[in-house]
Amino acid sequence: MEFVKYFSILFIVAVNVSCKRQPIVVNTWNFTNATIKAWDVVYRQQRSAIDAVEEGCSVCEVEQCDGSVGYGGSPSEEGETTLDGMIMDGKTMNVGAVAGLRYIKEAISVARHVLDYTKHTLLVGDQATEFAVKMGFQHQSLSTPNNEQIINDWKARNCQPNYWRNMLPSPETACGPYEKVSSSIQDIRVLSPPVDEHNHDTIGMIAIDGNGNVAAGTSTNGLTYKIPGRVGDSPIPGSGAYADNSVGGAVATGDGDVMMRFSASFLGVEFLRNGYTPQQAADMVIARIGKYYPENSAAIVVVDVDGNYGSACQIFSSFPVSIYYSELDEVKVETTRCRQIGDEPNGSVYWTVSKALWVVVGMAVCKNFVRIS
Repeated sequence: MEFVKYFSILFIVAVNVSCKRQPIVVNTWNFTNATIKAWDVVYRQQRSAIDAVEEGCSVCEVEQCDGSVGYGGSPSEEGETTLDGMIMDGKTMNVGAVAGLRYIKEAISVARHVLDYTKHTLLVGDQATEFAVKMGFQHQSLSTPNNEQIINDWKARNCQPNYWRNMLPSPETACGPYEKVSSSIQDIRVLSPPVDEHNHDTIGMIAIDGNGNVAAGTSTNGLTYKIPGRVGDSPIPGSGAYADNSVGGAVATGDGDVMMRFSASFLGVEFLRNGYTPQQAADMVIARIGKYYPENSAAIVVVDVDGNYGSACQIFSSFPVSIYYSELDEVKVETTRCRQIGDEPNGSVYWTVSKALWVVVGMAVCKNFVRIS
């Protein structure tokens, strides 16, 4: 009976993960209004994947999703909100991105203008703002009363957490201003403060349109209490997002200072290129990061060109992903349990055999019964 039950589960999962779904929209977290908007663009309006990603992420910028996207959230230690965003066209491999964007609310749309109207990939800081104003975007404050309250509460906690190290007074117990200590007494490695759902939730979105074109993008206001000038993985092509029409796309979120050291989204797409399923690719990316940084949060979504998807994560308590494709009556949220310190890593014999069986059964099912054009 257990044998039958086990393979019944494999059959059901295989149908879910190995059938062609185009168009499709997948994004990080349960930011479902963003998913719905992107789906409307790519399915009902039959517009491009790149349009869907831009307009879907724009919804989160307006709604200030979880306070971690758009204006008025995640202030630096000086109380200022800045924005990062990027968008990538998997058909042309062109990218537009902005980082440390000040006084402009529409980060993903400014990134789209970098893609459409320049030969550059990434614009940063005040010059990115100047570019946005030239493109017709409104110069306005990104701060709200919430910024001031967040920073006042932080200072009342002796500026904990913060992102300084090897300074005096000790950043672990006091606010600055700081002075650097001599190299002879520096710590070799200090763990970063935790990055979790409560202080950092980038929206990352992948869309595939009816013509099979893949696009991916991100928008975020970065890390709360960051040192001014800090930029994480979100606006970096191959880190926050990556798309390639020949294989698929990926988006990542988590501790961006760590994640950008692994080019997580590029790595996920390259695993697809080497024949792995989206779920295997996602698991392998998190395993790679966890090998070196097992205590830092990380999450990734990988989608192949047929619309099969997989997600994986660590340290976050869980990782919800929002999905929409034509066989669904409404947006669906699927939640992945995240690996915690001490858990068995994905990569065990049980894991490998199970995933291989899912692929084999799923391919047979889709080919003979439920292949969807």
